[in-house]
Amino acid sequence: MQTVKMVVTGPFNAGKTEFIRSVSEIDVISTERKISSDSERVKETTTVAMDFGRITVDNDLVLYLFGTPGQKRFDFMWEILSEGMLGFVVMVDSTRPETFREARSILETFRAYAPTPYVVAANKQDQEDAWEPGDIRIALRLDPKVKLLPCIAPDKEAVKNVLLELLFSILAEMESKGGG
Repeated sequence: MQTVKMVVTGPFNAGKTEFIRSVSEIDVISTERKISSDSERVKETTTVAMDFGRITVDNDLVLYLFGTPGQKRFDFMWEILSEGMLGFVVMVDSTRPETFREARSILETFRAYAPTPYVVAANKQDQEDAWEPGDIRIALRLDPKVKLLPCIAPDKEAVKNVLLELLFSILAEMESKGGG
């Protein structure tokens, strides 16, 4: 049995917890805490340490999913969670372009922790004001080789697609290094 550690990261309220919940075969272990709510904010909780979920791909492969906190004040957890990861997903809220610069910064931070494969998930693609993935690619200044995938975090199939694309990237890298 092989296990693969994947990290799901991105700005506050990008959909990381929902992403993991939609595919995890175990109850997600979550460290969410209530946050003070101002009138604009719909979200009432935030992840303070991590979310943890698990998905069995087949008899030989299990994915462990670790969701990071999105708020900068909890970024000390990012490096801890990145240890041993074989790849990561950067979640972007397609309806909130004001978070794109932060998403880019988080992506660069995780690349510095470990030069592992990654994909970008353009979440909330079902919403009317969502940016098109191509426009998000330009805004994030992503290399054309980087996989940018449309996503709807509560949609199990959309989440599986993102994870499979990341898994394919991880396997391809392992094979190119002679490890597969």
